[in-house]
Amino acid sequence: MIMGVVAREKRKISSNIAPHKKGLYEKYIKRPQDLILSSIALVLLSPVIVIIALSVKMKLGSPVIFSQERPGLNGKIFKLYKFRTMTDERDKDGNLLSDEDRLTDYGKKLRELSVDELPELINIVKGDMSIVGPRPLLPEYLPRYNERQARRHEVRPGLTGYAQVSGRNRLSWNERFEDDVEYVDHVSFFFDWEIILKTIAIVLKREGISSATSTTMESFMGNEE
Repeated sequence: MIMGVVAREKRKISSNIAPHKKGLYEKYIKRPQDLILSSIALVLLSPVIVIIALSVKMKLGSPVIFSQERPGLNGKIFKLYKFRTMTDERDKDGNLLSDEDRLTDYGKKLRELSVDELPELINIVKGDMSIVGPRPLLPEYLPRYNERQARRHEVRPGLTGYAQVSGRNRLSWNERFEDDVEYVDHVSFFFDWEIILKTIAIVLKREGISSATSTTMESFMGNEE
């Protein structure tokens, strides 16, 4: 634990805004590792995925898996896949209700266990995502980032990331983006596996699903001048 804290402080001290440069791990190991691990996970977890798909169909209806456009490496847009956790309830004017109103108890359970994100393994196999990297956010956020925050797109987005093991949705946007950029500056085999192991522990403890003020994370509206 102490070593992890020290390592984090060292990374923060050395972090800078210089352009991202790929090391040997990122050039030759990270992508093959992602492909192998995500393929194995899809095979081993296929019974779980089928059971969840059937239960989502019964409780929430179709589509079981929804896709949403997200910016990936260098801001290139791709379709992200997740299990459905919300209803399509609308108000009298036909507008979708808020996330809190549409998020069912069953959907909350899926999110608590993080199993709603299992279809993202397909994105990893396709090369849209990595196992570890900044989480893919909404396309409308792209023009709202400052120059430093936009550097989160210098690597593939991840199923999990440094911000997720540092506080998940309980972090402010600025804190999350700082962790994202810190990760970009220090991609390594040991850093990735530190994040993977911490992610497993956090998921088992079901920590940090909600933000401090909302069931889901509030929208990022930009930086104050």
